[in-house]
Amino acid sequence: MEEKKNIMDTLRERGFIKQTIYEEDLYELLGKESVPFYIGFDPTANSLHVGHFVALMAMSHMQKAGHKPIVLLGGGTAKVGDPSGRTDMRSMMTNDVIRQNVECFRKQMSKFFSFEGENAAIMADNSDWLDKLNYIEFIRDIGCHFSVNKMLTAECYKQRMEKGLTFLEFNYMLMQSYDFLHLCEEYGCKLQCGGDDQWSNMLGGVDLIRRKLQKPAFAMTFQLLTTSEGKKMGKTQKGAVWLDPEKTSPYEFYQYWRNTGDSDVEKCLKLLTFLPVDYIEDICKYQDERMNEAKKVLAYEVTKIVHGEEEANKAQAQAQAAFGGGDAELPTKTISKEVSNICDILVSVGACKSKSEARNIIAGGGVKVNDDTISDFAYSVSDEMKANGFILHKGKKVHIKIVSE
Repeated sequence: MEEKKNIMDTLRERGFIKQTIYEEDLYELLGKESVPFYIGFDPTANSLHVGHFVALMAMSHMQKAGHKPIVLLGGGTAKVGDPSGRTDMRSMMTNDVIRQNVECFRKQMSKFFSFEGENAAIMADNSDWLDKLNYIEFIRDIGCHFSVNKMLTAECYKQRMEKGLTFLEFNYMLMQSYDFLHLCEEYGCKLQCGGDDQWSNMLGGVDLIRRKLQKPAFAMTFQLLTTSEGKKMGKTQKGAVWLDPEKTSPYEFYQYWRNTGDSDVEKCLKLLTFLPVDYIEDICKYQDERMNEAKKVLAYEVTKIVHGEEEANKAQAQAQAAFGGGDAELPTKTISKEVSNICDILVSVGACKSKSEARNIIAGGGVKVNDDTISDFAYSVSDEMKANGFILHKGKKVHIKIVSE
């Protein structure tokens, strides 16, 4: 009988894991029993976005391997705001807005996890216990386990020191740590997972459980979804790429991944699809025009996971219609690295005879860069887009692939 693969080996092979603590003990634990683990999501918007996608996929892999996911919705912590990765304080939200956002998250996440079976996912909301806390009891019972000197060395607080760290935000680490403690006592949770920007907060929870309960507790962070240049993925000219089809259509979602930079395709396929690693490495081994086929696979598979097979088929068909069978067949034009303004580009590649014609077409909504309609005459194409190549659309018939020198 073939030995079951340890989930940490799977996650490492696909590029998920960034940091762990007590790694050898965690590896042994995950190899011998079903481990309840949790990831927290603060409902700061009414939809999940691409930035959440890595965590959702990791949870799915872990459940398939026999471990028990706990989705923790931060209805309570959202009232404070996580200072991690911030140089300013997050906006306060009303209880009604937070409740509405929590409900949206519940609906979207139900597509990613099974809530039935032996290791069925659990969904919890930390407002159920944080809202009821007695402050003096909390500080006496939990605060005594935290060193202020040690907390101030955490990255999540260091970034806020220049503009001023409020005492409200300073409490965030204690509350997140208390979440882990509560889930440990309530559900036997032994592992917290999350994005690598949460490392300091997660260590606080591990330490609290080990000090207060004398029980094993672990933390594991995942890679943030970034480009090869280190920039966060999931942004377009229109803003964030959302998982809600009302905010980002399945076609726009498909096209976002279709336009992934060549150097990021393999990483995205491993993190954001369930395709076998050997297959992914095989279709990404040619760093030339054949990478376009890998991008189509990425776009289709990711859209299918988020929006379903029917919508993925529709988006694929729309893209093929728009590009006449794919951009490999599109005319390709080369522009100088110095040319960035959209009007200059239209003239440079012969799509318009003059800048005045270019401005008129832009004013009429007839120009797109990839999937984004351009309305500003001063719009500039970024150096990253020029380096990766992009599609220029003029009206319904002119589609040109643009590359820079």
